[in-house]
Amino acid sequence: MNKRSSFFTWLLALMLCAGSAAANDGPRQRTRIDDGWRFALGHAHDPAQDFNHSTRAFFFAKAGFGDGPAGADFDDRTWRRLDLPHDWAVELPFSARGSSAHGSKAIGRAFPENSVGWYRRELSIPAAAQGKRIALEFDGVFRDSVVWVNGHYLHREASGYSSFRVDISDYLNYGGRNVVAVRVDATTQEGWWYEGAGIYRHVWLTQTEPLRVGHWGTFVRATVKGNAADVAVDTTVRNDGKAAASFTLEHELRDPAGRVVARASVPARRVGVDASTDVAATLRVTAPQLWSLETPQLYKLTTHVKSAGRVVDSYDTPFGIRTIRFDANAGFFLNGRHIKLHGVNNHQDHAGIGVALPDAMHEARMKMLKGMGVNAIRSAHHPATPELLDACDRLGILVIDEHRMMGTAPQIRDEMERLVRRGRNHPSIILWSVGNEEWAIENSAVGTRLAREMQAIVKRMDPTRPVTLAASSSGGPEGTAVGSDVLGFNYKAQHNIDAMHKRFPERASVVTEEGLTYATRGIYADDPARVHIAAYDKRSGGASTASIEEAWRYNAERPFIAGMFVWTGFDYRGETTPFGWPAISSQFGMMDTTGLLKDSGHYLRTAWTTEPTVHVLPHWNWPGREGQPIDVRVYANTDEVELLLNGTSLGRKPLARYAHLQWSVPYAPGSLVARGYQGGKLVVTETVATTGNGSAVRLTADRTRIHADGDDVAVVRVSVVDREGRVVPTAGQRISFEVTGPARLIGMGNGDPGSHEADKPADFHRYAAVGGWRQKPVARQEDAAALLADTGSAGWRDPFAWLPIEKQPADGAWNVVQASFARPAATAGRAALFVGDITPGQQVILNGKALTPRREDGMGVIDLDPTQLNDINAVTLVFATPADGTRKLFHGAQGGRRWLTLRTTTAAGPWQRSVFNGHAQVILQSTGSPGRVTLRASSDGLDLGSLSLDTF
Repeated sequence: MNKRSSFFTWLLALMLCAGSAAANDGPRQRTRIDDGWRFALGHAHDPAQDFNHSTRAFFFAKAGFGDGPAGADFDDRTWRRLDLPHDWAVELPFSARGSSAHGSKAIGRAFPENSVGWYRRELSIPAAAQGKRIALEFDGVFRDSVVWVNGHYLHREASGYSSFRVDISDYLNYGGRNVVAVRVDATTQEGWWYEGAGIYRHVWLTQTEPLRVGHWGTFVRATVKGNAADVAVDTTVRNDGKAAASFTLEHELRDPAGRVVARASVPARRVGVDASTDVAATLRVTAPQLWSLETPQLYKLTTHVKSAGRVVDSYDTPFGIRTIRFDANAGFFLNGRHIKLHGVNNHQDHAGIGVALPDAMHEARMKMLKGMGVNAIRSAHHPATPELLDACDRLGILVIDEHRMMGTAPQIRDEMERLVRRGRNHPSIILWSVGNEEWAIENSAVGTRLAREMQAIVKRMDPTRPVTLAASSSGGPEGTAVGSDVLGFNYKAQHNIDAMHKRFPERASVVTEEGLTYATRGIYADDPARVHIAAYDKRSGGASTASIEEAWRYNAERPFIAGMFVWTGFDYRGETTPFGWPAISSQFGMMDTTGLLKDSGHYLRTAWTTEPTVHVLPHWNWPGREGQPIDVRVYANTDEVELLLNGTSLGRKPLARYAHLQWSVPYAPGSLVARGYQGGKLVVTETVATTGNGSAVRLTADRTRIHADGDDVAVVRVSVVDREGRVVPTAGQRISFEVTGPARLIGMGNGDPGSHEADKPADFHRYAAVGGWRQKPVARQEDAAALLADTGSAGWRDPFAWLPIEKQPADGAWNVVQASFARPAATAGRAALFVGDITPGQQVILNGKALTPRREDGMGVIDLDPTQLNDINAVTLVFATPADGTRKLFHGAQGGRRWLTLRTTTAAGPWQRSVFNGHAQVILQSTGSPGRVTLRASSDGLDLGSLSLDTF
């Protein structure tokens, strides 16, 4: 176990073993248990390749009968060790048979061998914890996950996006060994975009007293009145004890600097057995520091539950004090100030790491967007990751948090209610969305009814925020749009927004999706063979879409529209229109998959930010096109722009707000300079120059120091530059990466929608059958040798002398057991036979040759060369009968499967990635120790690139 895993195991034991004094100081313990998991691929429909899961008699009829990896006694030491969050789909190769919705990865119905993953982890819960309530909390598992603890079936979660909690208190071995097993089936996707596979969000272990604040059990909201704010608190108190209990509540409110600014007490209340009760309180804050885009101030409420004179639970709730208002005619207001929503839609994945984003990556991505002028995001089309909401709270970014599927059926309603309960204390969330483009019901009475019913449910849980629904059509007299609280429009070309505003003058409006333009970063001529599309802003979907410029101008000119959410902020895997394979990612983003701005993103930066900005496109490397006209465009937020070619002015032109300027320029190597003028004064300049050939690799990190916590990351831009240090905009060299020091590479990408290079090299293990088990007892060890040597004896051939190990208990002092396996394919890579410990001094004989295994993870390992094996190979174990006899031994052997495991391994490839149009990206993550990290990047013909940073 690595240092990080050891630390968290120690910390968990320390917390759970704490005595009464420590419990009074902190009775609620919540620990991340992302470290130390074992992982293996199973199989979607073949139990033999799914570790014989679901084959045991009574496996789903009797408590504790989980079999295969779901069983507590399953030996997982041959499995890969990893830390969460984890997305195994991003580690798979691309395939033409893979669906676009799976990011063209080798996963889904055509790949049952890659579509199921098993996770297992041990927990050590001390005897002193008995009587507490202990639960596992999963922030997100994609998808169709089943949770087992100590062989007991506990929970099934269909959705890959909903956070869920599993109380495991009644199933634990207190003071002993406990095993958590999670089977994840990603065969079927929920959306039409890349969704990953696995436990891709955090897992937590919580310990509380039976009397406690319920799960997501507080709702805090503030009403600002002049120079004060009334903070209303609803608290759900849960009692899982053996008797009814009396309690009091004490609330303590701290300001952003940590100072106590308000307190409140609630008189004694009583709650019954297996029951919950809601308790209200109000606190007054004078001179509140409001949460805003510029100053995202966060308060913290601590709620103490007291019973019989002691604190039995303490629960922290971060929140912000702010006011929001959607006006039907004037748009959106935050703290009474008008804010036009500069929004983007985002899916969860990032180049190289899929959906398993470290916490710091959420913040890094939000900072990339904020630099473009984004002030709002929509979590399309699913509940946002909790850490993403935390990042938006800290950074001052507004959020539309969206439910996955419309409906009021119990399961769908439960998922929606979890979304609201989990998120309603986040000041960043300003709007709930209960659906998106529900085509089957969009213009029907059912659509209207469901929209209204779902919104009513949400409003009962959270009356402080309005609710919307993103509609792709609002042309009918009824439908989801008609039932919306705030009218949500996907694409102005698909709606008559002005007419809807007149039809519903009392309702606010927001454009929940807009744009849908195709563009490849750094490409300025369509190249279908390489699935590249010129990045000039244009309508990409005909009459049903708009260019980015058209879309924003339309929104900016209509004060009643609260704002626009562009489709999308980042490119994402999947939805590969207009090409399909060999494209493997979308091209809608204002940024590519790595977060590098495309030209349309630069346009929005000029429209959404106030600092003087000018941007010129395209690049100026066009060998062989000398004298030919090049379409040159300039985006700026100044009054005028002048363009110069090699020092000669090509004209100074006035620039209308939210427009662009355009020149046809005969190509000549050199430089294009755009000068922006405001009020007649030169305020900003940008130069685009013809570069030389690539000379060196340059590495640039977004941070020079990262935390030595095993989680924090640095995002590193990889660029090929010429001898003058200018990025070569057409460079495509392949770069190799090497890291030394306390950090590791966790992903790489380059933004090329047609690149099939590995995102994240990883070892893949497969497990082949070792079968045909039979057993024979012998009196002495030398009798075993004689038995094996005399293959012609009657005993060897006698089927009644050699029987399956479960059928004939041994009565000799020694036992001989045999099995066989087929030769692994030569293309399988590494192969090894893992031998479990049975009794000391056991012998291992392969094809008649005695071998001495090496040791790995407490097992014996025999490395195999497939070319030196037979088509069918015999392996024999000779061991002394243990003192407790063989019945128990054979019963626990699971038909011999625990004694021998054949594993083949496809080794991870090298960390290499080609730059695309001059750039690529790698992501470094700390390994948990302080020190100096050095990343080196090399490529034939280029000077070495090197970058150092510190972990602390």
